[in-house]
Parts: sequence; structure tokens; C-alpha cells
Amino acid sequence: MKILVIGGHGTIGKKVTAHFSEANEVLVAGRSKGDILVDIEDPASITKMFEQIGRLDAVICIAGEAKWAPFNEMSEADFHIGLNSKLMGQVNLVRIGKNYLSPKGSITLSTGILADDPVVMTSSAAMVNGAIHSFIKAVALEMEKGIRVNAVSSGMVEDAYEKYKDYFPGHNPIPMKKVVNAYVRSVNGRDHGRVIRIYD
Repeated sequence: MKILVIGGHGTIGKKVTAHFSEANEVLVAGRSKGDILVDIEDPASITKMFEQIGRLDAVICIAGEAKWAPFNEMSEADFHIGLNSKLMGQVNLVRIGKNYLSPKGSITLSTGILADDPVVMTSSAAMVNGAIHSFIKAVALEMEKGIRVNAVSSGMVEDAYEKYKDYFPGHNPIPMKKVVNAYVRSVNGRDHGRVIRIYD
């Protein structure tokens, strides 16, 4: 398969990229480095990326930002960071990317445990993740040519434990192999309109 991984140099992305590269042609896209550059906040940049790459069998997005801050300190502009990046960035990857997928291809988005089990300072991130969960279920009803769309929602991964452990008191870090397997399930399985949760 020819697979595009957006955010393939991140904590999760590099493990996902390494796995799929064992038996597939994998291209990595990122904002500042990769085989191709893309700004997922800009629909024109997304379109340019797909035009340059051509036909794909699978798209995996492990990218997108959201502001972490106390709710009482959040401005409207702060909320728009997540809305423009992690939410609409991924929505536009589906909206535009479906036109470049082979029949029965797949698109996998990424969210996280905050949609279901938020912690303090995550009102924006939790909101965006929850919106993507609803989007996945709805857009699956209208996809054509057998194209499947899923989302992987993980808890705090073990490779990010030291960085984020103070934000997630009492949470058990998720083994990277379990997280990678969630993306394998989305790409190689038959799930459609599914939020694949890996929380323990």
C-alpha cells in the first residue's frame, strides 16, 4: 500500500511510520519536516500536498494542536487554535483527501482520552476531540467508493509519560505497541465510522 502519515515525526507518528514502512510505501508529511510539507490549517496547502503525492491507499493523521490553559484564562482566539488545527485541519483532510484515495482506501484521524476523560486545563482539547468523534460517526454514513474513516483515541502514551505525567495523575501510560496496533486495525481492518479507544 501507499500510505501517507501526517505528523510522522512526532512521538506516536514515528512509531506508526516505522511499523507501516516494514511492508508498505510510506510518505511522511509535516509542517516543518518530512517527505512533503503541509500546513493542515490551510486547505490550499492540503490540496497542494495531495496533488503532489497523487493516488494513495491510506491516510493517517497524527497531527493537530489545541491550547492547554485554565478555562478562566482562555480567550476566543485560544479556542480557535484547536478549532482551526486539530478539528478543521483533520476534517479538511477527509473532505479533500477522499478525492485522492483508491477505492476501499482509508483515512485515520487522531484524538485522545480527553474527549471522554478530561483533566484540568483541557476544555479546548476535550471539546475538539469530542467533535472529531461525532464527525467520524456522521461522515462515515456518506463516504463513497468503499472508503473507510476512523479515529484512534489513546490515553497518555508511555513515550510521553515523563512530559505529561503531572497533567494525568493516576493514569497508566499506554504501551506504544498497543497504540500502533490501533492504527494497524484502522488501516488493515474493516472498521468504519469507529473511534478506536486505547485507554488502558
